[in-house]
Amino acid sequence: MSLACPSCRQPMHSRQFAARESGFIELDLCFACQGLWFDPHENTRLAPQAVNELFELLHEHRGDASHPLAPRLRCTRCTRELARGFDVAQGGRYVTWRCAQRHGRFSTFGSFMVEKGFVRHLTAQEISALAARVDTVRCTGCGGPINIRTQDACPWCHSAISLLDAKAVEKALERHSTEALRTAQSQTPDALADALVALERQRMNEQREQASTWSSVGSDVDLLSAGLDLLWGMFRR
Repeated sequence: MSLACPSCRQPMHSRQFAARESGFIELDLCFACQGLWFDPHENTRLAPQAVNELFELLHEHRGDASHPLAPRLRCTRCTRELARGFDVAQGGRYVTWRCAQRHGRFSTFGSFMVEKGFVRHLTAQEISALAARVDTVRCTGCGGPINIRTQDACPWCHSAISLLDAKAVEKALERHSTEALRTAQSQTPDALADALVALERQRMNEQREQASTWSSVGSDVDLLSAGLDLLWGMFRR
């Protein structure tokens, strides 16, 4: 029987991934809420190739319709309210919701990427270049909106403004070319900002029958989705 999503309470999608020691781990995902449910210690037991497969799966569903998380999230096992907290990993600070009865935890796709060290902080120059094109970005760690013109960190989880990191993804996917990586690392702030905006516009256009009209005012860039597209294009060359 499928578990109910802690946020929307709809059935989650179950997928098997290789475990680090042996056998498989069954993870539950909700693409509408962009979140994963981990039973105790499942997030640390994933084999390297499982992280690879999960990255591919998130990219495949990057264009799925999504909606904000509910104000209160409930455990998939006991339905008690989950406690919102923070963890710190290689990629920085990220949000996670835990069951007080230790049944497991819920993480957004973005938080999972932060936990696995797939992100890097944008430089001041890159933030300035992006701010000249859009007003708001979505935090890679928690998905919350950041007014990039007035805020230098996420007001919800206090994470620095980050993007999926090419070096970390290189190690996780083990499918890369030196030339593509060197190109990514040498991008100017303006080139990166243009790429993020273009990718987000393409993603939105795929979701809508009628193309979105982009302007400086009111634009919103999902750094997780844009980063997935940006890096996927590099490593698939």
